[in-house]
Amino acid sequence: MSTRTREIHLARRPVGRPVPEDFSLVEVELPAPGPGQVLVRNTVLSVDPYMRGRMNDTESYVEPYALGAPMEGGAMGEVVASEDPSLAVGDVVNHMAGWREHALLDAREARRVDASRVPASAYLSVLGMPGLTAYVGLTRIARLAEGEVVHVSGAAGAVGSLVGQMAKLLGASHVTGSAGSAEKVAWLTDELGFDAAYDYRDGDLVGQLGTALDGRRIDVYFDNVGGDHLEAAIEHMADFGRIAACGAIATYDATEPPPGPRNLTRVVQRRLSMTGFIVTDHRDAASEFYRTVGGWLAEGKLVARETHVDGLDRAVEAFLGLGTGGNTGKMLVRL
Repeated sequence: MSTRTREIHLARRPVGRPVPEDFSLVEVELPAPGPGQVLVRNTVLSVDPYMRGRMNDTESYVEPYALGAPMEGGAMGEVVASEDPSLAVGDVVNHMAGWREHALLDAREARRVDASRVPASAYLSVLGMPGLTAYVGLTRIARLAEGEVVHVSGAAGAVGSLVGQMAKLLGASHVTGSAGSAEKVAWLTDELGFDAAYDYRDGDLVGQLGTALDGRRIDVYFDNVGGDHLEAAIEHMADFGRIAACGAIATYDATEPPPGPRNLTRVVQRRLSMTGFIVTDHRDAASEFYRTVGGWLAEGKLVARETHVDGLDRAVEAFLGLGTGGNTGKMLVRL
């Protein structure tokens, strides 16, 4: 039997900050699964900052979203019909056909996971792309060593909140972070174990970061924001410091190329290195990641907070909230 369902399409390419009119909620009919296929009823959808770049028709590390077609993103779901022996009805699976209520997939596109010990949503947060991004950025890109000082921007987000905690577990001596409200700053220091944090909305990023460091210099900067956050971090870097460039959310909606940091001479003076990375280039780290981070999670050493929005009708609202600080931890859409 076919399945009547709904999905969100990109209706037009945003100019500047996206607005609801850039998206459309479309009703479609999916055929029954054919040989080697499964039908999945999605239960949790991920919205992530990187999706903004895919809305532009520009060269990048991944293809742009097509206009008039369903967008893609991480999702968790339950198999409701299967024509492949590798997956059975009732299996919980992780896949990339998000932004829709149901997905018709080749069985190889869905990965069965164990949702008996952790919530399925964990595979979209601490045990998913955000967790692996934090782990790879610290261990492979920044090569964090015990006793070093770490700073992370966007520290109350899905990746940043895990970066700070993992840095402490990996032996960092001092961890600081920036966030967008007093409540988020308190969460970082009171619950997540950051040594210091500050509200970037209060301005004077160089001065606030200096206060948080209390005379120290940054060995590892994990950059999720770019712009003036990157400039402030460069000002406080130690000699031979390393910058793991994960994202630049401050620039994603820019209609003109933003100015670069004005203090790049510090890169030479302090012999800094800055490395951009995409987590999908590091799939070979997955087994080490699951073993290490899964252990921390089982021992209660990691806090993985989620912000939930309910219903596909509100998925666009959830995505837009990423650009205005509407999330603490991972932003998820529950269906």
